[in-house]
Amino acid sequence: MVQDRHGLTDAEWLLLEPLMPAHPPRGHRWADHRTVTNGILWRTRTGPPWRDLPECYGRRETVYGRHRRWSIDGTWENILDQLRAGCDEAEGGEWTTSVDSTVNRAHQHAAGAPRSGRRCPQRGGCRSRNGVGGDDREALGRSRGGLTTKIHLMADRRCRSIARVISAGQRDDGFMFQQVMSQVRVPRRGPGRPRTRPAVVMCDKAYSSKKTRAYLRKRKIKAVIPEKSDQQANRRKLGSKGGRPPGFDSVRYRDRNTGERCFNLLKQCRAVATRYDKRDFMYLGTVDVASIRIWLRNPVS
Repeated sequence: MVQDRHGLTDAEWLLLEPLMPAHPPRGHRWADHRTVTNGILWRTRTGPPWRDLPECYGRRETVYGRHRRWSIDGTWENILDQLRAGCDEAEGGEWTTSVDSTVNRAHQHAAGAPRSGRRCPQRGGCRSRNGVGGDDREALGRSRGGLTTKIHLMADRRCRSIARVISAGQRDDGFMFQQVMSQVRVPRRGPGRPRTRPAVVMCDKAYSSKKTRAYLRKRKIKAVIPEKSDQQANRRKLGSKGGRPPGFDSVRYRDRNTGERCFNLLKQCRAVATRYDKRDFMYLGTVDVASIRIWLRNPVS
């Protein structure tokens, strides 16, 4: 099979093929999974309109429809779960993760989704892990620069996505922190329940609040979060009533940039760096496709 620059290599397809959904037992068989997936990867990496998809990937309606279907029913998310299986075993009880966020500009074509009509099943509550935060319509917000969408993400120390949530661009990082944590679910490679609690979570000062620290303390997760300067000043002003400063591991905090490096890898895909999808579940699926490519290139050993 002739490979294009953004298509799956034979080694990557060997990992991905067993995770693909089976063809339906009745009716017409689906178009070849590898060809369609290569088309979706090409569009995710380059960011053009779907109607500009090259003919070598088949009918653009087929490629778009497959991406839409798998974004709605959670197929991309399920594939990611299986690729992540056992990713915490190397660190064991010291599994360290980093939480961060980034704001992405939404193209003008991302606006204009209908306000009525059939909604995505994810937004209807049939799936608990919908990945869309807050009550913002289609996860679009307005700022001086125009429409924006924010990706909230947890990454491991190898710069791979563990959990993700999208929201409007103006949403506060601390407000979305617990929603990101609720998305953590790392399956075991053997028997046992999925792991939902890392040992250490690193964040920047935007997440420094009593609510965040209390949440991590309740779940017995070590927080590595620097304290804001105004919080330090208020605590000193109160004297002994201000209490002791929160613990902070400055040596471990040096690795917090793993979250930013994960965003750099995701934003190499132009359809992630700039949002072109009108619907929030479609953009979330695009983020998942980019994450799948990262996991295929850096799999669990």
